[in-house]
Amino acid sequence: MFDKSFYEGEIFEKLQYPGVKAQRIEFENCTFKQSDLSEADFSRCKFMDCVFEDCNLSVANLDGAMLNDVRFKACKILGVNFSKCDDFLFGVAFDGCVMDYASFAAKKMVKTSFVKCSLKEVSFTEAILTNSVFTDCDLDNAVFNHTDLSGVNFSTAYNFIIDPELNTLRRALFDVSGLPNLLTRHGIKVV
Repeated sequence: MFDKSFYEGEIFEKLQYPGVKAQRIEFENCTFKQSDLSEADFSRCKFMDCVFEDCNLSVANLDGAMLNDVRFKACKILGVNFSKCDDFLFGVAFDGCVMDYASFAAKKMVKTSFVKCSLKEVSFTEAILTNSVFTDCDLDNAVFNHTDLSGVNFSTAYNFIIDPELNTLRRALFDVSGLPNLLTRHGIKVV
């Protein structure tokens, strides 16, 4: 499918390549639209200033991949392990994505934007999410354990359970209706 090692300014539309092997390829200013790239092997690829729109990337392999200013819009990204991506210049944003069962364990993701995303059972264990935003996101059973949530905006997020004793919450924002989700560990009910 991808026969070159470098692509710049390309628009890839309606690709139907589940399981494609595309290792060690560089994509700069590229857009992927309405494509099925589920189970794709993008290990050691570099994505710089790229957009994925209405794509299925479920269970894609991103081991060692560089994601620098990559935006995902209306994508299905089930079970993707972002924690194995290269940490250098890691920068992503998500809008309207279904990302259940993904992992961001131990990722540094300062000022990351999650808008209208389903993040069910996503692991944020030991991640640094300082000043990130979860706008209208479903965080049902998402795991926050030793996570730096300083300055994170959860004011419109829902279904989260966060233990303030196990996570850093300095300057984090919560709607008053979300406060009981911070007390679950203690068995305290707010009425």
